[in-house]
Amino acid sequence: MHASIEGLPSKGEQTMHDLVIRGGTVVDGTGAPARTADVAVDGGRITGVGSFGGEPATRMVDADGLLVTPGWVDIHTHYDGQATWDEVLAPSSWHGVTTIVTGNCGVGFAPARPDRHEWLIGLMEGVEDIPGTALSEGMQWEWETFPEYLDTLDRRQWTMDVGTQIAHGAVRSYVMGDRGARNEVATPEDIGAMKQLVKEAVAAGALGFSTSRTLAHLAIDGEPVPGTFAAEDELFGIGSALGELGAGVFELAPAGSAGEDIVGPRKEVDWMRRLSSAIHRPVTFALLQVDSAPELWRELMDESLRAVSEGADLWPQVAGRATGLLSGHFTTYSLFDLIPAYQELKAKGLSREEFVAALERHEVRRSIESWEPGPDSVDRMEQAYRTTFALGSPPEYEPGPEQSLAGIAAVSGRPPLSVAYDAMLENNGCGLLYVPILNYSMGDLSPAREMLLHPRAAAGLADGGAHCGVICDAGQPTFMLTHWTRDRARGERLPIEWVVKKQSHDTARLYGLGDRGTVEPGAVADLNLIDYDRLQLGNPVVVDDLPAGGKRIVQDATGYVETIKSGVTTFADGHDTGARPGVLLRGGR
Repeated sequence: MHASIEGLPSKGEQTMHDLVIRGGTVVDGTGAPARTADVAVDGGRITGVGSFGGEPATRMVDADGLLVTPGWVDIHTHYDGQATWDEVLAPSSWHGVTTIVTGNCGVGFAPARPDRHEWLIGLMEGVEDIPGTALSEGMQWEWETFPEYLDTLDRRQWTMDVGTQIAHGAVRSYVMGDRGARNEVATPEDIGAMKQLVKEAVAAGALGFSTSRTLAHLAIDGEPVPGTFAAEDELFGIGSALGELGAGVFELAPAGSAGEDIVGPRKEVDWMRRLSSAIHRPVTFALLQVDSAPELWRELMDESLRAVSEGADLWPQVAGRATGLLSGHFTTYSLFDLIPAYQELKAKGLSREEFVAALERHEVRRSIESWEPGPDSVDRMEQAYRTTFALGSPPEYEPGPEQSLAGIAAVSGRPPLSVAYDAMLENNGCGLLYVPILNYSMGDLSPAREMLLHPRAAAGLADGGAHCGVICDAGQPTFMLTHWTRDRARGERLPIEWVVKKQSHDTARLYGLGDRGTVEPGAVADLNLIDYDRLQLGNPVVVDDLPAGGKRIVQDATGYVETIKSGVTTFADGHDTGARPGVLLRGGR
């Protein structure tokens, strides 16, 4: 042991470490070159990285041939409700994530007046596609104020640490009631009350404040998220709470971020720049490539960099891959939704087994495949055949045109609808098609790579816990390693040291979590032991395991030999050990 490490015994003293991981290839999250080293852990923290010879330990792990990395810090999840009943927080926990941030995109469950519970559930269901029945049954509503919500979480433990933000939608509803829900203009008194709630929340431990301004985010009743049209006096008034405390991140889904408006995003960056400069706090906003303006992201990235040169602290938050819909027989969206014969079959209320058995019958297949789209849908279907891909096994998230339904049809001589029928019948009727809708305007991930490499880019947008019936991107941390550092065949890759730093050290630092994200003495002992050659994403599957039988898509991974949270192994070879060392994170560390 190195005597130079502060707080450790001098040479000659015998110390029984809690854990020593021997001989792994350490990729430490700082961006430094990978190196072979031992890692010592005591009291839930890393106490040494180097060579420890024969020093004793309560537990020794032979990591020869394995990567040793920090646990991933995922700053964009929506486990706000699930965290109140679920200790595992899968699928994120299956992908080496040891810290999450919830409360994104202006939706959350605190503060909450007793008569607004179902409305808040409908807001989350509409925006994030989390089954409302699951939220209604799963949450016990042990809180009204945001500090009380934190206290509720503080009584729970998980496989990972959980931090959260206070959401604009809940705040506006709490202060303004129906006026807030309907996006009426906030009065100065409303703004003052909202500011006070946010200030109280951040002082109690909220990691920040979030809002949404995209018209793609609608409550279950079709109304835009409260705050969508908030004027600058409201945004700056609330944001000033962060400035006065000198704490917290301002997070948002800006206007036009889903491609619904290509003029608004430029104006958004302008007010975000001025807000960040005024409150001296980081502002992070969702940034994706949209088909309606495929080069707009470059302009917004450049504007963000210019804002930083002028004293602002802007962080475009980008994804490592395309946002992709999954089409199957049990997902929310299906390519076959327009076909009357298919809808008639779904209306019969068959079990999964009965439904698949029916699809395998010749006469049913013929009734679906013989469908001819009408004049109003023929162009739509032709476009769908070009932009819908066979997902494959293992899943392919950067498919070329030859993997589209149209491409496979051209080679095989079969109609695209027949190709889709076969693909969705695979795996006992659980086969999936992939429809990238954002970050794929050019038909590859080269723009995503450029976004990741931008000096102000924050890696995020995996949306763990959300979009349960149609998107499953929570495995993005695993994808970052497998695709970008090892498997990519359609362009340049990225260094593994850089990718590890991007989703551990960098994400942690953005949210003020300076005690994690690296394999260094003093850091929280959040670690992944990875069989890099074997690391692989599993196939997404639809399961009915949420409360009230709620449906969600999940995706596992192989190759995580161990995930260690605060020195305790939570997953071993993909299996939950039952350990729950994760706690609530209050405020920046």
